[in-house]
Amino acid sequence: MIYHLLWSLRDIFTHRIGFYAYQDVLFRSVLAALTSLIIAVLMAPAVIRKLMRMKIGDRPEFHHAALNELMRDRTNTPTMGGIIILTAIIAGTLLWARLDNPFVEKAIFILVWYGLIGFADDWLKLTSKIRQRSRDGLKSWEKLVFQFGGAVLVAMFLRSDFANIEDANRFWLPFYKHGIPLAAGVFVVLTVLYISATSNAVNLTDGMDGLASGCVGIVSLVLVILCYIASESMSSNLTWASYLLLPHIPQSGELCIFFASITGAILGFLWYNCHPAQVFMGDTGSLPLGAAMGYGAIVTRNEILLFVIGGVFMMELFSVVLQVAYFKYSGGKRIFRCAPIHHHFHLAGWSEPQVVVRFWLLSIAFAVLALATLKLR
Repeated sequence: MIYHLLWSLRDIFTHRIGFYAYQDVLFRSVLAALTSLIIAVLMAPAVIRKLMRMKIGDRPEFHHAALNELMRDRTNTPTMGGIIILTAIIAGTLLWARLDNPFVEKAIFILVWYGLIGFADDWLKLTSKIRQRSRDGLKSWEKLVFQFGGAVLVAMFLRSDFANIEDANRFWLPFYKHGIPLAAGVFVVLTVLYISATSNAVNLTDGMDGLASGCVGIVSLVLVILCYIASESMSSNLTWASYLLLPHIPQSGELCIFFASITGAILGFLWYNCHPAQVFMGDTGSLPLGAAMGYGAIVTRNEILLFVIGGVFMMELFSVVLQVAYFKYSGGKRIFRCAPIHHHFHLAGWSEPQVVVRFWLLSIAFAVLALATLKLR
C-alpha cells in the first residue's frame, strides 16, 4: 500500500524530492521486516492475555511417559500464537510489497489458506475438553485434503504464471547448471506434494520453545537472498541468476518483501516464544509457515536446495517417517527414543534450551552450506 501510494505520488517524491529508495526491493524488504517485527512485539501481549482468558492452553500428550513428565511444565501455556505471526507478516507485506505482483498474491493466499487449516485443527484440539470430544483435532485425511486442495490451486495458477518463462519450466539440481525439462502435469504433482510436505515438516518441528520459529527465521532469510538472485539485475545487461547459472524468474524479487516480513514477524514472536515460552505458535503458525517455505523454493526453482537450507526440518520429517516404518515392520522396535528427533535428544539428557540452540546452529550451518553451493554451480 505504501509502495503504491509513493508510486502514485512519484512526481513529488521521485522527480522533485529525489527519493528513489522506495523502488528498491531490498530497501522495502528491510522496512517490511521492521514493520512486522514491531507489530508482532506490540500485539503479542494482548493476544496472549486473550488466549489465557479463553483458556486456549496447550496440554501436551505423548505416547511416552518420560516425555510427558519432561514436558509437564508446558501445560496451559497459550497456543495458537500463529495469529500473531500471520497478522504481522500480512501487514508487513501489504504495506511494502507491490500488490499487483502475482507471486505476492499467491504467497498471501497460502498464508491465509493454511493458517485457516491450522486454526481449525488447533481449535478442535484445544476445546476438546470443554466440548467433551477427542483431542485429535482434524483427522489426518481431512487435513491432507485441505492441504492438497490449497496446493493444487497454487500449482495451477503458478503454471499459468510460468507459461512464458523458460527457466521456470525446468527442474533444477544443485551443481548442475542445466535444468531438466518438466511436463505440466509433473510440475503440478510435484508442487502439491512439496508444499504439503514442507508444511508438515515445520509442524513436526514445533515441539519446543523457539525451535520451529528460530529455524523458520533462518530459512526465510535465505529465501530473501534466493528471491533477489532469481529476479534482480547486477548490471544493465547481466542478472545475478545468469551470473550464478541459476534460473531467472522475473518478478520473483518482490517475494523478498514477503520473506523479510516472515523474518521480522518471527523475531518479534521469539521475544515471547523463547524459553520459557509465554505462547506457542500451534498449527495456526506452523502449517502456513511451512507451506510458505515450500512455495518460495518452488517459485525460485530451488526445490532440492531447500532440503539443504531447511535441513533441520528434513531431519524432523524423516525421523518420523523412519520411526513409524521401522516400528511397523520390526514388530514394535524403535530407531529413536522418540520422534520427531528433537524429543530423542531431550530424552537422552539434553535440556530443552540445549536442544533448541544446537538445532539453531545446525540450521545456520545448513543455510551457509546451501548458499555456498550457489557459487559452486
